[in-house]
Amino acid sequence: MRHVVVTGIGLVTPLGLSTEESWNKCIAGNSGIGPITRFNPEKYPTQIAGEVKGFDPLKYFGPKDIKRYDLSIQYAVAASLDALKDASFEITPERADLVGIIIGSGIGGISTISDTVLALAHDGPRGVTPFFIPSAIINMASGYLAIRTGARGPNYSVVSACASSNHAIADGFHTILRGEAEVMIVGGTEAPITELGIAGFCAARALSHRNNEPTKASRPFDKDRDGFVLSEGAGMLILEEEDFARKRGAQIYARILSCGMSADAHHITAPPEHGEGAQLAMKRALKYAELRPEQIDYINAHGTSTHLGDIAETRAIKAVFNSHASKLAISANKSMIGHLLGGTGAVEAAFTILAMRHSFIPPTINLDTPDPECDLDYVPNTARRREIRYALSNSFGFGGTNATICFENTDR
Repeated sequence: MRHVVVTGIGLVTPLGLSTEESWNKCIAGNSGIGPITRFNPEKYPTQIAGEVKGFDPLKYFGPKDIKRYDLSIQYAVAASLDALKDASFEITPERADLVGIIIGSGIGGISTISDTVLALAHDGPRGVTPFFIPSAIINMASGYLAIRTGARGPNYSVVSACASSNHAIADGFHTILRGEAEVMIVGGTEAPITELGIAGFCAARALSHRNNEPTKASRPFDKDRDGFVLSEGAGMLILEEEDFARKRGAQIYARILSCGMSADAHHITAPPEHGEGAQLAMKRALKYAELRPEQIDYINAHGTSTHLGDIAETRAIKAVFNSHASKLAISANKSMIGHLLGGTGAVEAAFTILAMRHSFIPPTINLDTPDPECDLDYVPNTARRREIRYALSNSFGFGGTNATICFENTDR
């Protein structure tokens, strides 16, 4: 019987440019949210975001490639190359057919699209670069990474809003289980901090307006939350068939036991009142992992800091776990990193794995006045030591798409 393990992690987040930096700041309860610097945001009701600071594309790309590939592609490639290095895995010609790539994104090359529309309006067709389409399409993150590394296994992208990278992880997991690959590079990426991106989410009334206190703006499960904070970055994982990984002497962070997926079939942006779709995703993850609810120690919550979403997720957890819900440790990384849309799930999956490895649960910061309807243990404001054998990581997206990944700690 085949099993799937995680052997490498790569992160580019508002907290840092590496896995180590991002994790250390996460555990410390630091916030990566600040004023928008990419453009003048004065005319927008939301003027804050989770920007990646100090990213140097020349570390990963030549000068010409920087101009050819959207920032979302750059983040994905950077995180992927770092994850391969972390896994000590080289894609040689002999291994190339065994390695696939699946990278999710919610809106992909939105900065390339918006910049090109302006160039077209100003200069006409001559203002449109021949690299516009390759830079804008979402699957170019996985496509370009294959060109860079030589990986010739299954290669495509997943687009399912904020659940994109959890779905990418799920697809990579199932690809290995089916024997179609021995190694999969999976995760998600996003670079939506543009005028068009901010304007769109402002129009949807989804974003926090706490412009004077950016580090306190993302506050999942808190009574005074007023929306999420848009962020950027990428998270990538190296998945391997367990026997393949052990034979080559790879480090093993965790084992993936299952992936539970569902649809709300309810509304384009709002969850159903009691989170029925989220319930189904978690129930399926437990069923496929052959675990009882009381065996789960930790849930990395979707926890967006929206009024309806946080309540629905709380109700869903209660419905699935019953009396065990009050014994779970639950935390929302978005309180620190904001919402990376299609990149969020993989970053949160990485933090879940690291929490298991280090027996340290990240906090939910800014949880100062808990919402009475959100009354579970969200590990408020301070990280907590706790042994974790089994954990879930939730991602729920616009359109009512849900994905829950179940991890097992291989050291326990």
